Amino acid sequence: MTPDRSAPVGVFDSGIGGLSVLQHIRQILPHESLLYVADAGYTPYGDKPASLILERSIAVTELLLSQGIKALVVACNTATASAIKHLRERYPELIIIGMEPGLKPATQISKTGKVGVLATRSTLQSEKYLQLSTQLSAETGIQFIPQACVGLVDQIEKLDPSSAIHIRQLLDEYIPPLLETNVDTLVLGCTHYPFVADFITEITEKHKGNLPAIQLIDTGRAVALHLKGLLMKHALASEMKTAPPLIAYSSGSVKRLQDACRHYLNLTDDQFTIASTTGLV
Repeated sequence: MTPDRSAPVGVFDSGIGGLSVLQHIRQILPHESLLYVADAGYTPYGDKPASLILERSIAVTELLLSQGIKALVVACNTATASAIKHLRERYPELIIIGMEPGLKPATQISKTGKVGVLATRSTLQSEKYLQLSTQLSAETGIQFIPQACVGLVDQIEKLDPSSAIHIRQLLDEYIPPLLETNVDTLVLGCTHYPFVADFITEITEKHKGNLPAIQLIDTGRAVALHLKGLLMKHALASEMKTAPPLIAYSSGSVKRLQDACRHYLNLTDDQFTIASTTGLV
């Protein structure tokens, strides 16, 4: 595998959440050709067994490799926790970047010493998360308070007016108990969650009372900057003057991914192309 500078970067998630990371990549690397896979036929990964998440991650990676990618961004915290070690062993020549909940940056800004972590149950139960949170707690004295947001990804994926009501209901259930523990920082430990950051801020403002302002940590920009650094290090940064339209695939609803590209990325129909991966993945 000898990719060149013009080869695309592959990005994948179980659904539309990875678009929050892709958005940062487009801003920081505006000349890169990008391929995106929403494995929507299996979303959400957060309630699936690790063995299935690994199986899906390999299948999606194989699809992207067949399209000649030069780097892979696993834009899903759950897939990163369950599969990235195996992917790196299986594809040692490929640049592979994963998501890591922003625990470390949270330790640098928390004043109360208590940080809430919003994530899927799979992420919070993963060895990767448990090792990192235990290590950082020992080093810094920061207490990480996990909150599994069951059902939230499903509602974000729906992209219909009624889902906003259910999203608020879920966040009203999950966030106030964290605020009662005196957290001053919330880590968005799932790539879907930045899309509801305004709702989260609204709820924290309503409930915080005399608590300090709540900081939200989203690692999407850091991932994009890391990708830029690795592409430059390996002389793979694109030299194109303008990037071609985004090419995206869905193993589920093509329409939902189309709507998400329009809604979350503000793309016009001539700026992206979407196809189904049925039969390919």
